[in-house]
Amino acid sequence: MGNRISILELNHEAAKQFFLKHESYCNIDLPKYFSFSKLLQELSDFLETRKPSELINSKTMNSLENLNHFIYANKDGKLSWRPFQLIHPFSYVILIKEITQQDNWNKIKDRFKVFQSNKQIRCLSIPVESTNQQTDKAQQISQWWENVEQESILLSLEYNYIFDTDIADCYGSIYTHSIAWALEDKGTAKNKPRDQSLLGNKIDKQLQELQNKQTNGIPQGSVVMDFIAEILLGYIDKLLSEKLTADDITEYQILRYRDDYRIFVQDNITGEKILKTLSEIMIPFGLKINSSKTSESSDIITKSIKADKLSWLKISQPSPSLQKQLLLIREHSIKHPNSGSLNTALNKFDKKVAKSKRIMHPNQLIAILTDIAYKNPKTISICCSVISKLIDRSDKPEDISRKVFDKLNNMPNSGFAQIWLQRMLKKDVDNYTFKEKLCLIVTDPKEEIWDNSWITSSKVKKIFKTNKVYDKEIFDSLDSIISNDEIDLFAY
Repeated sequence: MGNRISILELNHEAAKQFFLKHESYCNIDLPKYFSFSKLLQELSDFLETRKPSELINSKTMNSLENLNHFIYANKDGKLSWRPFQLIHPFSYVILIKEITQQDNWNKIKDRFKVFQSNKQIRCLSIPVESTNQQTDKAQQISQWWENVEQESILLSLEYNYIFDTDIADCYGSIYTHSIAWALEDKGTAKNKPRDQSLLGNKIDKQLQELQNKQTNGIPQGSVVMDFIAEILLGYIDKLLSEKLTADDITEYQILRYRDDYRIFVQDNITGEKILKTLSEIMIPFGLKINSSKTSESSDIITKSIKADKLSWLKISQPSPSLQKQLLLIREHSIKHPNSGSLNTALNKFDKKVAKSKRIMHPNQLIAILTDIAYKNPKTISICCSVISKLIDRSDKPEDISRKVFDKLNNMPNSGFAQIWLQRMLKKDVDNYTFKEKLCLIVTDPKEEIWDNSWITSSKVKKIFKTNKVYDKEIFDSLDSIISNDEIDLFAY
């Protein structure tokens, strides 16, 4: 598509600049007064003519249990959560430098040509760079809609069945040694596990150093880790292609978006064979198919569209009453929690509230929104945006603000929620207590996010002290009401 370009089409220098961008380093949604771009660029420039080994103490580094900063995002308002990691920026730029060295980058691109040689197995989730005014993340989502959803509908002309599946806890289960298997081939990597001339072994070693020498799992929360996962998943695509050819299975089409698979076949027996083969190939990598999310259907068009989107289309007729409309959105959130269509519905509701001159029962609307955010933590940012517009319409703004804060702050592992609550409560932020480190640096510039004790270079440490990731000028310039373009991915 003309609005985006695959990073596999970039040369090594362009790829490095792509990975050094704020939204590549941190692909979770943060308020605009946080940015890591300047820090990453300055660290990268400093590292350009230096060897990392001369600037760090590896023994100290490997002894740190929390080298990276974890932001915990609650998944259901209860005891389920996802740990996003802000990788230590210096470790991050060391990894990017390795991956984007010219020879290494060319080797990675050549491996993807091998992975993608079978046109019947298509990977549609390689990270992209936007070529228009939208963000890279917006273009990544558009790529899913255009290439996965629309292509799935088109494949209904050729195939009779669709099988859906994904990998259970994919990122948390990836065995770091398997990255070397994917880049070097398994036999080569296993015969030379300590050979640091092999790119796969270098990446494996650096992934372990990021995680206190752990070999299971890779950090979540950055585009580079999405890309590293694609290396392994691409290798699995290659192995699957070879096994299906050996078994003389030829009538199929597979669309893969990261760890989600859509398998199109003429009969369900073939679909089951492909699923079984895929499952067997994954076993040596410590991965397994998520049986609870595996299904088959002869209704390809219905299955091509996500269930939450179809459900919302049935009930998304405009309502003159904001409360009735919001109650419908809440009902949808119960059936399809944390879904993309829920965010879309709330985004439209946010714009409607912004344009409304007269709002009935704002406190009740705030209560409903808080309930939606509590049970659907992915909607925290958009719900805070709407609530910020309603607080001004409330007859008891301070009282209702405190109740919203207490409710959402009391969720277990509420770090991500605290970040957006702080943005929402900007006007009275000094009256609230936050524990999340990104919130603490807003109120205390001396607060440190990462442990730098393993860095031996005083110049590197100085970069961290002088190059803050929080911009007070931007924070001070923002209105207490959150504008829609702060949280709308698709805003220009």
